[in-house]
Amino acid sequence: MNILLINPPNCGRSIPEESYGISTIKMIFRGEPLCLETLAGNLWGHSVWIADLKADPLALESDRLPFSPDVIGLTGVTCEANTVLSLAETLKFRFGATIVIGGHHASCDPLFFSRPFVDHVVVGLGKASFRELINALENETPVDIPGIINIRSGIPAPFTRRRYTFADLVDDKAPRYDLVKSHRDQYVMSGVGGKVGFVASAFGCTHGCAFCCIPTVTGGRYLLHSNEAVIRDIQTLWDVSTIRLVDANTFGNAETATNLAHQVMQAGIHKPLVADVRADTVVRHPELFSLWHRAGLRVAVIGFEEIDDNRLIMLDKRSSVQTHIAATRILKNIGIQIVGDFIVSPDYTEMEFDRLTDFIGTSGIDLPLPAVLTPIPGTPLHQTLKSDIHIDDLDYYTFTNAVVPTKMPEERFYRRYAALLDHCLACFHPK
Repeated sequence: MNILLINPPNCGRSIPEESYGISTIKMIFRGEPLCLETLAGNLWGHSVWIADLKADPLALESDRLPFSPDVIGLTGVTCEANTVLSLAETLKFRFGATIVIGGHHASCDPLFFSRPFVDHVVVGLGKASFRELINALENETPVDIPGIINIRSGIPAPFTRRRYTFADLVDDKAPRYDLVKSHRDQYVMSGVGGKVGFVASAFGCTHGCAFCCIPTVTGGRYLLHSNEAVIRDIQTLWDVSTIRLVDANTFGNAETATNLAHQVMQAGIHKPLVADVRADTVVRHPELFSLWHRAGLRVAVIGFEEIDDNRLIMLDKRSSVQTHIAATRILKNIGIQIVGDFIVSPDYTEMEFDRLTDFIGTSGIDLPLPAVLTPIPGTPLHQTLKSDIHIDDLDYYTFTNAVVPTKMPEERFYRRYAALLDHCLACFHPK
């Protein structure tokens, strides 16, 4: 079969820009579409093409496509969901192909895609279930696959949830990095420099923060690739400068992470590594991060989220401000740079903006990245704030817009947020 996989273009809308002329607040995704490369890796025996519209907006032009597709798969996060629907409808009319939608928003809110021009929705980790779907379509057998919702005239058929296991990782099939090789120069990270390649060592997370959609992808399970597969994928990306481990929590299993660090060094891999880290893991296992620094870990991304313990409890972060401060000191002493993710709540006042600005200025965090608290459909936070949400248009769910009312006058909130972003960039001194 001819299978076309599509990464949507950068999209989303900005209240600060549209309403108040503040054009400095942007959310741009520049990473490679690893989820599609991963799906493609398990589609041996078929012709597969990836159209990355973020890297090449004209990738769907007729002269760019190598075939007329039988199946079209689209992925997207929440702020891309409307664009994905628009693409699906256009492409259904253009090709008459089977339309399949997956990704983060499809996993959190699958019925959003219940439309007449959508044939199937993949819920959660789809490397194995999508292959099972392709097999059923090729053999013209009924599609009765856990993790796949069949859409008929806009009405979803009965759905069986999938119980995700290690088998869903299809560990022995490497991502098809070759399918986006022509765009490799465009896959970069601010503050890291050079070409960046994405590698997954785990899916899901050991925790379930109220604002996060990642646990939904694996039904709340934390699944680890074999270390051998991780090494294989890193070595495949020989032409990149930096490896970004894109897991929500690379170090969720300390023993596995220790072994992986040793294998990275034994394999002679000498590339800077970037990974997501929980602060409490750093505090419990400082020796693990000294080892990983020797293995090449140069940047740790930590979700600090808030600087108030009560707010951290509300977010079900299961950590504390003191733990975050201690983790920062440990990593800085080791020599690992820190990217710090913060959440700015719409109920912030002038005092809370001042406190966060002061904290960031003295924290030693190399690159602070504040985002606006956004209740993504399907998360516990969305259920909690559902009655307060006054913007339902998903185009605004970019983590730079307040979709619940602000406590401060709205324009003042956004101007303080823009000033905070400027302050964070001023703190950034790349090494």
